[in-house]
Amino acid sequence: MTEVAFHFGAPDRLAYTCRLLRKATATGARLLVRAPADALAALDLALWSVGAGDFVTHCDAAAADAMRSRSSVLLLDEHAELQPEFPILVNLAEDVPPGFEQFARVIEIVSMDEQDRNLARLRWKHYTGRGYSITRHDLKSRAVD
Repeated sequence: MTEVAFHFGAPDRLAYTCRLLRKATATGARLLVRAPADALAALDLALWSVGAGDFVTHCDAAAADAMRSRSSVLLLDEHAELQPEFPILVNLAEDVPPGFEQFARVIEIVSMDEQDRNLARLRWKHYTGRGYSITRHDLKSRAVD
């Protein structure tokens, strides 16, 4: 069964996503990030701006197969069909990704914005209503490195 985790209280959702991707890819993980187009553009730019030693190889879904196979992170528009060859799904979209159960893990990153929190509650209910247990990470209760 897919593992679902919610990371609540990200003061800067974009910066937190970059850190999460950097740490995960350092362990060899491959991740798909699903988000609205404007958020993907901002994330792409932010990932190019990290230090040379922390660079996260990434591309968008339209990239050639050779590029996709060498990238640790695939950036996917929220309206596109999911690409399950990346085992971890990071969801930055407002809805539950259709077909999320194809992934070993789903990570939901939630900011401190009230609308984002309300939408996250709906996604939480969706997952728990289908029998998924959720791991909760409260980012406000600990320092984020």
